Amino acid sequence: MSEYDVHVVDAHIHIDGYKQASIAELEASLNHPCLDYVVAVSMNLASCRHTEQWAKRYPGKVLPAYGFHPEQVLPTADEQEGLLAWLEFHKDSMIAIGEVGLPYYMREESQKRGDSFDRLPYIELLELFVQRAAAWDLPIVLHAVYDDAPIVVDLLERYSVRRAHFHWFKGDEKTVARMANNGYFVSFTPDIHYEDEIRTLARHYPVEQVMTETDGPWPFEGSYTGRHTMPIMARDVAIEWAALRGMDIMEATKLLRANARRCYGV
Repeated sequence: MSEYDVHVVDAHIHIDGYKQASIAELEASLNHPCLDYVVAVSMNLASCRHTEQWAKRYPGKVLPAYGFHPEQVLPTADEQEGLLAWLEFHKDSMIAIGEVGLPYYMREESQKRGDSFDRLPYIELLELFVQRAAAWDLPIVLHAVYDDAPIVVDLLERYSVRRAHFHWFKGDEKTVARMANNGYFVSFTPDIHYEDEIRTLARHYPVEQVMTETDGPWPFEGSYTGRHTMPIMARDVAIEWAALRGMDIMEATKLLRANARRCYGV
């Protein structure tokens, strides 16, 4: 088997987050013969515009998702209105709504400082995205970990959203079971090689509901220390996931790509 036989999808990447010095390496990775496509998520309205430009440059290869990442200060009323208008205008050209969710890490840091943190406005904003995913029959890409995850699952269930993608997920067994029973997807990053929590989830989550991602340009540890995170690293994830599940790599990558197709419709 040649390494060029192992085809993969990067189901979650912040393509607008790469610095100019890494663009040539990024473009080489996007053009790699083993990379089918990437799902490029957005952070805010400016990010949406940047992601759209990448999608126009790489049609069919960079599939854009538009949303508002929760680990930041909430948008102003005008910013929110502008973002929701953008989503409405692009609902037929975007692959998903995302990245959206709840601000676990920002809330945790605030509480460590002894500051109060009101999660309710973030839940209300997320509900607007969930409503649109349901109305437009679009997948939704979620940043929702630990004690935020059950709240997000509640919202998805309330609006009967089925194509939900929890990227880089961490959470309790009860929530994992709910997610699995509801048919939600999870995806794994290169830290599947060294994070015990991630490896445990990878061993147990239903194989028909798993995808590969990089969350680039987020950096990783272990053998990835000092390396730029590139989309083709999704192949490393696929190989390790196959090993954890005792699957033939060709069978595993075929299944992983089929899972992405069922989630994203491509």
